[in-house]
Amino acid sequence: MNISELQQYVHGFSEAKGFDKSTIEQRMLFLMTEVGELSKEVLSISFHPEREQSENLGYEMFDIVWNLMDLANKLGIDLNQAFEAKMAINDKRSWEK
Repeated sequence: MNISELQQYVHGFSEAKGFDKSTIEQRMLFLMTEVGELSKEVLSISFHPEREQSENLGYEMFDIVWNLMDLANKLGIDLNQAFEAKMAINDKRSWEK
């Protein structure tokens, strides 16, 4: 599944489940909540490196991507186009070490 397909999937799923009723502010807060949950998972791994990574790490990353795509849908942003445009900018940039 590519970015455009995933963004379309999120759009359809949101409509089917009634998530399309949330505002952009609410969706942004949901996104930030998921970033916090991922941070908690990463900290757990950092403080206990002997533990095996849990499935939750990937699930929290999914939740972040999903919320980001839903936010983009609400704002009318085609993430595939945004990625391509930004990659073209980055190709010309120079990062000093």
